[in-house]
Amino acid sequence: MEANMESSVAQTPEGEREQVSAYAWKVLAGSAIGYAMDGFDLIILGFMMPVITVSLGLTSAQGGALVTWTLIGTVLGGFIFGALSDHFGRVRVLAWTILVFAIFTALCAFARGFWDLLTYRTISGIGLGGEFGIGMALAAEAWPANMRARVSSYVALGAQCGVLLAAVLTPLLISHIGWRGMFVIGVVPAVGAWIMRRKLHEPELFTRTARAERKKPNTFRLLVADARTTRVSIGIVILCAVQNFGYYGIMIWLPTFLSKQMGFSLGKSGLWTAVTILGMMVGVCIFGNLADRIGRKPTFLLYQLGAVVMVLVYARLNDPTVMLWAGALMGMFVNGMIGGYGALMSEVYPTAARATAQNVLWNLGRSVGAFGPVVVGSLASRYSFQIAIALLASLYVLDMIATLFLIPELKGKALD
Repeated sequence: MEANMESSVAQTPEGEREQVSAYAWKVLAGSAIGYAMDGFDLIILGFMMPVITVSLGLTSAQGGALVTWTLIGTVLGGFIFGALSDHFGRVRVLAWTILVFAIFTALCAFARGFWDLLTYRTISGIGLGGEFGIGMALAAEAWPANMRARVSSYVALGAQCGVLLAAVLTPLLISHIGWRGMFVIGVVPAVGAWIMRRKLHEPELFTRTARAERKKPNTFRLLVADARTTRVSIGIVILCAVQNFGYYGIMIWLPTFLSKQMGFSLGKSGLWTAVTILGMMVGVCIFGNLADRIGRKPTFLLYQLGAVVMVLVYARLNDPTVMLWAGALMGMFVNGMIGGYGALMSEVYPTAARATAQNVLWNLGRSVGAFGPVVVGSLASRYSFQIAIALLASLYVLDMIATLFLIPELKGKALD
């Protein structure tokens, strides 16, 4: 009875306002914690890298490899666990991904050299990448259609909360508990998410679809099932690639830009960067609510235009106070769009391939976006940071073109 009620809530037509079930709120909480795990893990690694390289006697190249292979692991995990989730169930496979992440993150605390730490980081990344899209698919299937975008944005907001928590906790704790202790702390949100998700059952929509299937389809083929779907998949990969390229390109280099070009102290650079992150969090929340009101496509276009304008404006500023508030606005538009991808992909693809789509398309974009810091760094060394950051604006123009011609409007669509 409860499962049927949850299904009817998740498929409520737009405009009808039924009470959201306790199950849906648990799904939202568990998925958001999983995203926080993602944001927290990658940021603490950046903070700990100087200490780890000294402690284990690593070269700069080996330190960089730890980050690179973590990201490679997330891409592999996205491909593997997304498909497994569409075959075996959201909740079950989510538990697997969290256990993989938790076990191998804990093992990082006992690493004695480069190769064992590299192995642990890569495998923990596989668990991390697998979790990413499954939680979004689960949330989309548990909530009503007229709230789907805002709920997806709240799940995505978890990642920014993890980033902010890592930025606050790591400088305070690392001198007391060391990098090994920080890896142990990194397991805590994973344990919390695992406990919470053990109390969840599969959404009725997924269960009903699985019972109706005589033979499990090839979920990867469903992403390119016909010309229309292939076109949309290409458009989504472009959007995800620009999102990650812009985010990593700006956030990795922003403290350096503020320090070298503006003469900010480390503390001041950190404060200005934190305000930019807070702007991102506000942008994510606004995106989801706006997308449920005016549609996914108009909201994406509005944010993309805002990103073009604010990146160009920010690169020309030289007044610290103005830069503080402009950074918040830039962050709102540049990263606020992450609040829309979950709902968009949930509505484009069927239940049989929903988690696969979330994980594969997002991680394809993340693999391209990983080159953002390299490209921005190269342009900055050859020209200037202002020019490097300003050139990122051209990517958001590409984003707008892809949205206009490749992305459909599916606001209020019942999931199938």
